[in-house]
Amino acid sequence: MSLDLEALQAFPKVSLHDHLDGGLRPQTIIELAGDIGHPLPADNADDLGQWFAESANSGSLECYLETFDHTIAVMQTAPNLRRVAREFVEDLAADGVIYGETRWAPEKHLRHGLTETDAIEAVRDGLAEGMAACRDRGHEIDVRQLLTAMRQAEPTRDIAELTLRYRRDGVAGFDIAGPEKGYPPSRFLESFQLLRRSSAYYTIHAGEANGCESIWEAVQVCAANRIGHGVAIIEDIQHGTLGDFAAYVRNERIPLEMCPSSNVQTGTVSSIAEHPIHSLDRLGFRVTVNPDNRLMSATSMTSEFALLADAFDYTFADVGRLSINTAKSAFAPYEVRRALVQRIAAAG
Repeated sequence: MSLDLEALQAFPKVSLHDHLDGGLRPQTIIELAGDIGHPLPADNADDLGQWFAESANSGSLECYLETFDHTIAVMQTAPNLRRVAREFVEDLAADGVIYGETRWAPEKHLRHGLTETDAIEAVRDGLAEGMAACRDRGHEIDVRQLLTAMRQAEPTRDIAELTLRYRRDGVAGFDIAGPEKGYPPSRFLESFQLLRRSSAYYTIHAGEANGCESIWEAVQVCAANRIGHGVAIIEDIQHGTLGDFAAYVRNERIPLEMCPSSNVQTGTVSSIAEHPIHSLDRLGFRVTVNPDNRLMSATSMTSEFALLADAFDYTFADVGRLSINTAKSAFAPYEVRRALVQRIAAAG
């Protein structure tokens, strides 16, 4: 089934797994790279966008991550971070998103003298500018930060502590990202315990480039509130029968931040049609739909839902149901989540 793309784009959506450094406009990269003399593989927006998509389509998470060298290179000053954050919000709004969480790693933006607090506040200000601009155009959107620690780095509590410091100033939660293999989430257990004791929220990338055991560790050792990707949970399900751990994840309504296009690019699954999102959805898991990196995957929330509609005959009722799943899973106060659910239900 194909959905009307104009109606799908206008439908109110929620995006939770959406990397700031994976969502830049190609033209913005060209302009910012020109200012600092950073060489790019293409000199016009169309060709550069195509280069990112083709380079990310490698079948390897490690190779996929290499494309971020160019985006991060142009995100090293406060004005550049503000611009990227502002445009990030405006692009989400143009895609019909009403609530978003953008994750990024402050530690990767310090090359030109910024401190981590400088960087966080620049992104905060850019998001605020974007939300105000969208509000002036009649589109209400709320976008918050998730602060990410890179799992391959030496673990510290620094980013977790900054998450707590800015929790009432636009930061919704914490995340760890980067190569999964060889860098289990328990390396950051001290950070997760600090956040847990402080009643703060966090998600953990798991089950994307590693097996179900990585999800088990994220949930049962690190007590994650959400799981980034979580595709490998299907390994604990045989012929529709859930293993003990898969049943626990379903019973506890632990959200799975699924990113179909990205998972095909990194070789996590072979095609959209082979993605376990549909099976997990039918089995009653808290499945959410997300774009991951809109630049690298040449995608959007609208595109992700359109692909699912083509592969699994999803209807607008399914889009609404999955969007409500996502709204319920946001790291936002109850009254915010309730209002999001009401907006989505009213559009259904």
